[in-house]
Amino acid sequence: MKLWISFKKWLELISGTIRSLFGDPEAWESSIRQFEVQDKRQPPTPGSILFVGSSTFTLWKTLEKDMSPLKIINRGFGGSKITDIVRYSDRIVIPYNPKAIVLFAGTNDIAWPKPATAQEVYQAYLTFTRQISDLLPATPIYYVAITPTPARWKYWEIANETNRLIQQHSRTDDRLHFIDLTARFIGPDGKPDRKLYRMDGLHPNQRGYAVWTETIKPILEVDLGS
Repeated sequence: MKLWISFKKWLELISGTIRSLFGDPEAWESSIRQFEVQDKRQPPTPGSILFVGSSTFTLWKTLEKDMSPLKIINRGFGGSKITDIVRYSDRIVIPYNPKAIVLFAGTNDIAWPKPATAQEVYQAYLTFTRQISDLLPATPIYYVAITPTPARWKYWEIANETNRLIQQHSRTDDRLHFIDLTARFIGPDGKPDRKLYRMDGLHPNQRGYAVWTETIKPILEVDLGS
């Protein structure tokens, strides 16, 4: 039964990703509805840290354990773009009134068949931060930089420029933080370290997630406590 559920989720992720890449604004509606049903059955703990973003969070099955004793809500969904996070923030961000937001999105914006420019991704990020500033003015945002991956290495120049723009902007606002994993995911040859990725060359494997944990958790513990 668990195998079937896992297979079904992978099919949903693949189907949603294809629809999203070709511009379907409703690509992730079913995922958002599932979150809403889940929230009714088991309301999230108030004052939790919200992890929201794309499939790297979706597939991080040990996230709550890895971040313990910090209280976490995981709202990663499929191959979401920053524009998708903006679109659904009134349903899976604002209602939680989180203690902080950890955002990982942008990598799917810079992907086949029509990769966005660094400026376009940056502007989408600004839209999200302004949205949060208006509705949750006391909530800090931690942006996890787009990571270098084997599958999308040819787009790294765009991704790297996007990271630079977001990092530069983060320095202008005390509520905005930038977490950079780049150096940890580049191997001795100057390219993405395949040992940290699944076979798809896009998502971290267990070793990769250990690096995410080692980098992100201490920052959140220092800034936010338990």
